[in-house]
Amino acid sequence: MTSSLDHLRKHTNIVADTSDISTISKFKPSEATTNPSLILSSAKIDSYRHFLYEAATLSKQKFDSTSEQLEEALDFLTVRFGCELLKVVPGRVSTEVDASLSYDTEASIKKAKKLISLYESLGFSRTRVLIKLAATWEGIQAAQILENEGICCNMTLIFNFVQAVACAEAGVTLISPFVGRIYDWYKEKDGISYYSPLEDPGVRFVTKIYNYFKKFGFLTSVMGASFRNTNQIEGLVGCDFLTISPTLLEKLHASNKDLLPALSSGSSNSTPLEKVEKVTESYFRGCLQRDEMASFKLKEGIHKFIEDTEKLKAIIKEVLLK
Repeated sequence: MTSSLDHLRKHTNIVADTSDISTISKFKPSEATTNPSLILSSAKIDSYRHFLYEAATLSKQKFDSTSEQLEEALDFLTVRFGCELLKVVPGRVSTEVDASLSYDTEASIKKAKKLISLYESLGFSRTRVLIKLAATWEGIQAAQILENEGICCNMTLIFNFVQAVACAEAGVTLISPFVGRIYDWYKEKDGISYYSPLEDPGVRFVTKIYNYFKKFGFLTSVMGASFRNTNQIEGLVGCDFLTISPTLLEKLHASNKDLLPALSSGSSNSTPLEKVEKVTESYFRGCLQRDEMASFKLKEGIHKFIEDTEKLKAIIKEVLLK
């Protein structure tokens, strides 16, 4: 019997929102994505502990100071997980630049190039890697430069339409608007316990971005992310990519409900959307400042990734000092 997950594959590229190899092997997504939170979770699993020791050993061979060893080990560990994912997915893996660099264009570019260099030294082409950056103004400028140098980017933590448009104008490869976190905000604000797929604010947000990109010919792909339930996924069938957690992948696998396209490039042309004037820095910052949800969620997301990176560093440091 055909599962809902199989139905979804017919219309959308499925990306696994996990760093767990066994989960990816089971559900066979086309691509995978990582972030500090996912790598932190995986690093605590015994079967992946050897990655920590490998990272520690290599960093000690290159540097004498603990701070340099820690940074090197973190970068290597991040890429090491990515390489394992690349062995089990046919497509690309997204790898995140340290979130603490989200407001520093030059540092983001430098870190991105280092991560790509590590992938290439381990035998994987840059064409199979998406460098993941927070969609701050500085992050988008970094992405534009990287894309011009042949390094493809995935812009994350997108909560406001201006972020999406600025990314598309910069020519980035892919963006990840966060359905679930937008849903969380409005659910609490409106005091509503349930939204239908067509009413869900996160689903509507991604739908608007998808239609805008297709209508005005932008080549940037849209990847809905951060889902809270399968109804949200159902509301975005047909989106270029959807990155889905293991829990929701399991639910889709266990269901046999047929999933029909909710989005299509053909219907986007008739959508009543006006083209935005070219996004300037002042316009970008003004839009975010006026959007309480987006400004809060962007800062919160960056903070959470920084927090989890520090926790991961603490685990690595324990291994380094042994």
